[in-house]
Amino acid sequence: MSTLTGDEPFHADGQPLPFTVADFWRWGVANLAGNALRGLVAEFLVARAVQAPDATRVEWDAVDLRTPQGTAIEVKCSGYIQTWVQAALSRPSFDVAQKRSWHAATNTYSATPTRPASIYVFALHHHQDRPTLDVRDLTQWSFFVVATRRLNEAFPTTKRLALGTLQALAGPPLGYAQLAERVRDLELQLLQDV
Repeated sequence: MSTLTGDEPFHADGQPLPFTVADFWRWGVANLAGNALRGLVAEFLVARAVQAPDATRVEWDAVDLRTPQGTAIEVKCSGYIQTWVQAALSRPSFDVAQKRSWHAATNTYSATPTRPASIYVFALHHHQDRPTLDVRDLTQWSFFVVATRRLNEAFPTTKRLALGTLQALAGPPLGYAQLAERVRDLELQLLQDV
């Protein structure tokens, strides 16, 4: 599939229709604060921070992205504010369940449930004021980086991690500016341990 610019029109019988891919994007994916899209924003931010070589996201792949050195990263996202009416702020938690993974390069599934990435990056949209919520504002995000090996040792069968549990495991939150360096440091440690 080619990467689209947004200017491409929808068409029927070889004739362009009066709406474009950009119109679809505005209709379907303009609200970046929604749960599904906020997770994609988190993946995008991590990909940019670590300079992931893929130009576009590979949907449903076993891992979310790879560093230029090939280290597999899984990105998990959570936040306090939802796009629906809330009686109270959400309590952030992160999915860490082991799963059978589909590998895009081979079109195969893993035989057993695993956590196939080497590093987990947990992205927390920590902002708690609805009127000023802006997922594009990187100061509204915090990041936690954990080696999967450490996650497996501490929580081998856990399916969700509460924020407090994650903080105890990963340490203090990182800002976006610190994210790439922390991933690189952990990547070097993993290479030395091999």
